[in-house]
Amino acid sequence: MRKTKEILRLRYELGLGQRAIARSCSISQGAVHNYLKKATAAGIHWPLPEGWDEQRIEEALFGDRRPVEQRTRVLPDFPALREQLQRHPHLTLQLAWEEYRQMHPEGYGYSRFCELYGRWCRKQAVVLRQEHKPGEKGFVDWAGATIPVQDPVSGEIWQASLFVMVLGASSYTYAEATRDQQLTAWLSAHMHAFEYFGGVPRLLVPDNPRTGVSRACRYDPDLNPTYQEFAMHYGIGVVPARPYRPRDKAKAEVGVQIVERWIIAALRHHQFFRLEEVNRAIRELLEGLNQRPFRKRDGSRASVFASLERSALCSLPAERFDMSQWSRARVNIDYHIAFDANFYSVPYTLVQELVEVRATPTTVEIFRQGQRVASHLRGRGRGQVCTEKEHRPKSHQAHLEWTPSRMVHWAEQIGPHTARLFEKILAEKPHPEMGYRSCLGIIRLAEQYSAARMEAAADRALLTGACRYQSVKSILKNSLDQQPLTASPSLPPPPAHDNIRGAEYFE
Repeated sequence: MRKTKEILRLRYELGLGQRAIARSCSISQGAVHNYLKKATAAGIHWPLPEGWDEQRIEEALFGDRRPVEQRTRVLPDFPALREQLQRHPHLTLQLAWEEYRQMHPEGYGYSRFCELYGRWCRKQAVVLRQEHKPGEKGFVDWAGATIPVQDPVSGEIWQASLFVMVLGASSYTYAEATRDQQLTAWLSAHMHAFEYFGGVPRLLVPDNPRTGVSRACRYDPDLNPTYQEFAMHYGIGVVPARPYRPRDKAKAEVGVQIVERWIIAALRHHQFFRLEEVNRAIRELLEGLNQRPFRKRDGSRASVFASLERSALCSLPAERFDMSQWSRARVNIDYHIAFDANFYSVPYTLVQELVEVRATPTTVEIFRQGQRVASHLRGRGRGQVCTEKEHRPKSHQAHLEWTPSRMVHWAEQIGPHTARLFEKILAEKPHPEMGYRSCLGIIRLAEQYSAARMEAAADRALLTGACRYQSVKSILKNSLDQQPLTASPSLPPPPAHDNIRGAEYFE
């Protein structure tokens, strides 16, 4: 901003020279000489007329000083340019400028183009200052940095994740190391944070992790069912931050940065062998972090929390949240769902339906439209099948009730020969179930022919050794069961010959 009024005051009221005026106003002596020369030419003297400000003086001294380039050169369409840069990650300002110069050959040079675009972007990046009410919001996030932990047996090093929760009004911070970032660790860290605070905020503002948000959306996000049930248990609301808008949870971003600087960096020389050791060290440093005085205001996180926010938090429920896990599954054509590498049955009428699964450490419950349709003890192995008899259709129940003794009992209703035929068919198979279809086929034949003919055909099949469904069917079809059995003609003894050695030779 020009200092024209001050130059005129120092010159005409105090009578200072140009060099002294230049030192006082921190400008060059040449600039002072130029301003005084312009003032003399414009007839401006001190004191100035009432109501004259710097802009009025500048117009009187210099007139319309708009640069010629602004009147003649076309300004780029910066909103459209930013939209294209966001949509196409490989687009650069160099290419955008070249396209701009092809359309406007007399336009700005590349450096001026970049300068104007940067100036425009800085004017767009305005920030809303958020005012947080005591006890209203808690901001949660995972830290990007991790803490190495060495297995004491194998020596393998794995990275522990760091969970951070920050209260809005006091910035009171909680941090905890977890084995991973899965749902169990996510919910356990929440519960430990609430117990550390001694209360619950009314709203939680997380990012959009898969453990918390099933489908991220700016307007209508879908919470993970287990996370939703967790929020209902504690009587809180969950308002996820907008995707790719970290400023929605600026408290968490700053809290993560502070935890990384004052906790993770402070533990860089420590070697840990168990997760419990990591959390003990974090808890000691966390107390110091919350007691550290603010730089730009009075007090500390701990003092503001104690005086302002602790009493505003909602009380904890009488019991902890039951760590149940919710998921969705599609019922397969065998009326079973797959969950945790095991299979659980549901009523067969729900085949191809989408159901919800609620799993606890001991049980697996299956719901459809909020109604529980099945409940099983949770399997501990892999590939286990848990099936309720009532979930099967009647035909499947009847099929599973087939046993060798039941097959023989069905055959006894026809006659003793048929029963012996069934026994022989089942005994000749490596597994009795392999003979079930042959037996069922013979029972079906009994519906077409009389019991007498079936008995005769079975007797003939036993005598001839043709104990197969096709053989019995052929006997009945060709009415061989109605013909008497003839003894097989005996073969004549072999002729005497020197080349025929006989059985005595092999004894």
